[in-house]
Amino acid sequence: VQLQASGGGLVQAGGSLRLSCAASGGTFSGYTVGWFRQFTGKERELVGVSKRFNSNPIYANSVKGRFTISRDNAKSTLYLQMNNLQPEDTAVYYCAAARGIIQSNLGVPAAYDYWGQGTLVTVSS
Repeated sequence: VQLQASGGGLVQAGGSLRLSCAASGGTFSGYTVGWFRQFTGKERELVGVSKRFNSNPIYANSVKGRFTISRDNAKSTLYLQMNNLQPEDTAVYYCAAARGIIQSNLGVPAAYDYWGQGTLVTVSS
């Protein structure tokens, strides 16, 4: 499957952005899909994930209550609504997909089979 992320940009602190990740070449509903982010000089970390066949996303503690993941299986698209953005949210955001993944590996980048190209989110103070 191919993933194409979009929607990044520059926003002031307290603002909002919505990222999109369009998938092609596979049955989107059959994938666990998630968002990761990578700070400069750091490893990628999980933002949140939507497991296949499960409607309840899982979020990193750092974004709970501010970020919302949703998926539209009919459009093969994953979204990340980010509200109340802060400068510490500045990072490159990636979407990822996995055919099969166990619960304990949801936050492990190497467990995902496919990656989008990344989109930069910059939050100014």
